[in-house]
Amino acid sequence: MTPFFTLAIGAAAIVAVIVLIARFRFEPTMTLFGVAIAVGLAVGHAPTQAVTSFEAGAGHALGHIAFIIAFGTMLGRMVTESGAAQAIANTLIQRFGPRNIHWAMMLIGLVVGLPIFFDVGFVLLAPLAFVAARAARQPILLAALPLASGLSVVHALLPPHPAIMVAVQAYHARVGLVLLLGGAIAIPTAILTGPVFARFVAARMTVQGVSSLEAQVLDTQPAQPAPPVWLALLAVLMPVLLILAGLVLGGLFPAGPGHSLGELLGSTDIALALSVGFACIALGHARGVSSKAMAAHLHDCLAPIAFLVLLIGAGAGFGRALIDAGVSDVLTGLARHWHMPVLLMAWGLAALVRLATGSATVAMSTAAALLAPIAQQTGLVSPEAMVLATGAGSVAFGPVTDPGFWQIKEYLGLSMGQTLLTWSVIETAIALLALAGASVFQYLVLAA
Repeated sequence: MTPFFTLAIGAAAIVAVIVLIARFRFEPTMTLFGVAIAVGLAVGHAPTQAVTSFEAGAGHALGHIAFIIAFGTMLGRMVTESGAAQAIANTLIQRFGPRNIHWAMMLIGLVVGLPIFFDVGFVLLAPLAFVAARAARQPILLAALPLASGLSVVHALLPPHPAIMVAVQAYHARVGLVLLLGGAIAIPTAILTGPVFARFVAARMTVQGVSSLEAQVLDTQPAQPAPPVWLALLAVLMPVLLILAGLVLGGLFPAGPGHSLGELLGSTDIALALSVGFACIALGHARGVSSKAMAAHLHDCLAPIAFLVLLIGAGAGFGRALIDAGVSDVLTGLARHWHMPVLLMAWGLAALVRLATGSATVAMSTAAALLAPIAQQTGLVSPEAMVLATGAGSVAFGPVTDPGFWQIKEYLGLSMGQTLLTWSVIETAIALLALAGASVFQYLVLAA
């Protein structure tokens, strides 16, 4: 089998996924599975071998990431159910003032979005943006767009968000370093695509009609008065603090109990599980919520993530099918022979899958599974830079296949064209700015 034929199979598979999902509206999980099996058959694999390849990729990804998603969702539910997210938002708005509502909403998105998926965070916090904008007599775009930008930036670049952890695992990157580098890139990216862009757009775009946020009923309402803001912030930031503590302990103690404790705290699963426990105690038991009520909240929040978990597994299985078909080996040879920029390959592949499935998490899992062998075999690129480049590509375009696109459109009362000129532009700008940041870091690594 020639390298050209192998690449043609890989390209055809990616195009098929894009066309079937984006154009014909096929169900994403079934599409990824079907195309993955077709790839295996096209390169001469037996049907059982093709299925085994898909299952291996899906199982490897879900064996680690499924519990990260579960624990992160539980933490997000406790943060919102207790009123901690509301306490954080109210304090920031009060401190910044009504004229600077766009800066406050950006920070809310960055902080609250750490343990919460984008769509969940937007549903929970968008009504606050609506109320705050009307109370401050500011355009709704000035409050909602920075909030959405902050949530998206965190999703793409900052651990311990489950999406970015998919790439961290695949590339064997150091979580602490990704956290530090991701933060350094995320803050200026969020500023430019959030408050700065929102101020520019809000002065030039008029939203026609009435926003549907006014009639939106949240699924989760605070069960009791909001906790102190310091406690709310501590609960949200606990996973990050534990991972950083693990990084510090691991550096201070090369061996012994201190090093073991650092490895324990630095594990994302452990950090998130401990954070959920802390939130249950500090935001639940200590404030009069019964164990039965908390167990119900944690149980109920897991049902909506089932489809997301399947999509992640399907994306990883699809990526594994391409690897076993030889696409990764061919790309590795081309990268070595032509000195192709591997970072750009990671960004571009993630962006293509993003177009096809609409899911940033699936885009990350698929691109990382396919390109991880290239990054490891060439040894020419930093694993942390690959994580950030893949995360950057995973949010590119803000396509119509992304449920977030329709959330933004309907919640804010935008037309299709207005949504493309706002949300799609924001997502593409995030992708390009984050890629630039990853490229700068990679350059510094090579220079050193």
